[in-house]
Parts: sequence; structure tokens; C-alpha cells
Amino acid sequence: MNNSETLFERAQKVIPGGVNSPVRAFKSVNANPIFIKSANGVTLTDEDGKTYTDYIGSWGPMILGHNNSQISKAITEALSHGTSYGLPTKSEVEMAELITEIVPSIEMVRMVSSGTEAVLSVLRLARGYTGKDMIVKFEGCYHGHSDSMLVKAGSGLATAGQPNSAGVTKETAADTITCRYNDLQSVKEVFAKYKDKIAAIIVEPVAANMGVIPPLPGFLQGLREITEENNALLIFDEVITGFRLSINCASTYFGIKPDLQTFGKIIGGGLPVGAYGGRKEIMQQISPLGPVYQAGTLSGNPIAMAAGITALKKLKEHPEIYSEINKNAKTLKTGLIEIFKENQIDAQVQGIESLITIFFTNEPVTSYDEAKKSDTQRYARWFKGLLENGIVVAPSQFEALFLSNLHTEKEIGQFLNVARKIVSSENF
Repeated sequence: MNNSETLFERAQKVIPGGVNSPVRAFKSVNANPIFIKSANGVTLTDEDGKTYTDYIGSWGPMILGHNNSQISKAITEALSHGTSYGLPTKSEVEMAELITEIVPSIEMVRMVSSGTEAVLSVLRLARGYTGKDMIVKFEGCYHGHSDSMLVKAGSGLATAGQPNSAGVTKETAADTITCRYNDLQSVKEVFAKYKDKIAAIIVEPVAANMGVIPPLPGFLQGLREITEENNALLIFDEVITGFRLSINCASTYFGIKPDLQTFGKIIGGGLPVGAYGGRKEIMQQISPLGPVYQAGTLSGNPIAMAAGITALKKLKEHPEIYSEINKNAKTLKTGLIEIFKENQIDAQVQGIESLITIFFTNEPVTSYDEAKKSDTQRYARWFKGLLENGIVVAPSQFEALFLSNLHTEKEIGQFLNVARKIVSSENF
């Protein structure tokens, strides 16, 4: 038994499922997790000393690679002054100024400690501002694990949701309506039925939690128009896309101005963080200015702020980082498409810029229903084949592959060579 197996055995006795987040369990690929000891650049080293080229990137934050020297230096400097004060700091102001400067749609911002916290806070704000109760979300889009977001679609497109997690009450779920991603007609039907009760639509501008599914032309613009026509708010959940598609986020990338946005991952430089922001008149409804209460002991933690500020400044000052990452991502996508085609494998290599997913299905994927048709057993074989050859990707068919600016032509070439070897094998 190797060290990872021993640790997993120990973990299962004291941690539910042996992991602190479900996807780390590797259950969906019929495997046990590897336990990581260290990371540097694009390389992970596990507890047995085996190294891997990493394409998870801590699920998105590591756009500048692991253990970035500038971020590490900033963390060390901040740490020398203390870890948490419970009172305001200069770094919180600098972070807010930086975000509002970079993202045109953000006029004010509030820091929190996770993406889930950002979402639950922004939904409370949307309800408080509009005086309405209902929220529209999309099937397959993930917005953290707050109760109102853990819902599934009802019996029809225009019906209220039902809980899809134990512990979520039917009453809570009933205020959330689930529509089909990339389907404007389903949204129009919902607003026709619940016209004066809907506070907001929340959407991942690029769905990245059912695999990567870009918005179809006109979809996001259609949502903007529907909300404006019905006096509802449009919320972009940019926990993944924020500062990933471009320094100005998906809102600018697609030319859509949402009323509110949530952020996480990259703005923490690898440390726990979240944020939400938007129009000033809405944000001023938050306590202590307004009646919508939200608080957090570690919100705007000085260590996380130091890491996040350093990461954002680096990305802002070096726009070539995005062009280089996106160029390599395009090379990877094009190469994989050719490999699957040569070997007559039903696969869709989908993505946008540095976000990629391989769906093992014979048709393009534009919604959760279509994503669910993917061959998850073939994905498990794909995952294990890559892992055995020193490459780590998401241990789930329905997640994204993340590139960093340290993935070079060398790593992309290695990936394609391994992919060709796996796909051409008899048992694939």
C-alpha cells in the first residue's frame, strides 16, 4: 500500500468520504485519490514522490502556476505583520479599488471568504433590493452549496424547483426556478408565469460545472433584455470566469453589463476568498449602509488580499499572459480534436480560451441534458490513462481543464503524445 492509499484509509475514518470536497474523492472515475505533498509551476508531487503535470490548477485559481514567487513573497510579507485583525486594513481598500478599476460593471465590491458565500450574499441582496423572492438559475450551473442553489428542475421548464440535497427544505427550493442553459424560450416561459415575483437571474456566463459549455450567440444578451423588461436583476457568477477569460472578466469579454457579479478563485491568488459587487445603488443596500445584512469575521483577510492583489496586478500589467495561455489552449484543443477524429472516437473538445472539457459523446454539447449523454466510463479510462502517464486532469467528466501561463508548448506536446497513446489502445 502506497502513502496515498494509507492516507485515504486514515482520512475515511475521520473525514466524510475521506475528503473535504466531493470531487476530490475520485469516485466518478472509479479510483482513489492521490494525496499531494507539494506543487510548483505546473507540477504536482504526491506523498509517494511521484510527479504529475497539473491541469486542475486548484480548480482555477492557479492561472499563474503553482507557488508563484511574487505571490509567495507577498504572502510572506503580509504574514510578518499578523494573520487577522478584525478591523479594516489598507489591503482591503486596495483590492476593492483594483477590482472596480479593472471591471467596468463593478462600482462597489464587498469581500467574503468563498464563492458560496459570495453567491448566497448576492442573492440576499437581489431579493432585498427588488422586494421579490424568486431566483432563476440554470440546470447544470453550479453556484456553490447554499440551500437555495441546491435545487433541480421541477416537472416542467416553468415550475419551481425541488431540493436535490438532503437538508434543503422544499420551501427554500420553491423560490428557485431552474431553466435550461442556452434556452431563452424556457426563461421567457418562466417570466410569463412568475412575472412579478422574480428578483434575479443568476448564470455562469460560461457554464463550467457541467463541463465547459459556452453560451450560444444571443443567449446572454437575451437574458439581459428579459431582466430589463421585467424589472429583475441579472447576476453573472464569475467565480470561475472572473479574470480567466480576460482581465476584464466575462462581462466585458461578451459585452454584457450585469447588475451584480460574484468572484472567487483567481482574486485570492490561491488562498480562500470570494467577492460580490455591481451597481452602486444596489450595493449601498448592504449593511451598514442598508437593510441587507451580511458579515464575515475573516472577510478581506490581509493574507488573502496580499495574494490576490499581487495576482491581479500581474495579470493587469502583462496582458500578453492571456494571449499566450489562449494560444496554447487552442493548440491543445485542435490537437485533441485531430487525435479523436483519426481514431474514430466520439468526442467533443469544447471550451473557450483557457477552459476546456472533453465530452465523450457524438454531438456538440449546449446544455446539461446533452452533457449527461457523455460516456462517463470512457472518461474514467481517459482519466486513468493520463494519470498513469503523469498527467492530472479533473476526476470527473463534468468539470473543466484549466491551463496556466506556465503550460508551454512542451507540456502541450506531452499531453497530445500521451492522448494519442491512450486513444489508440485496444481497451479505450
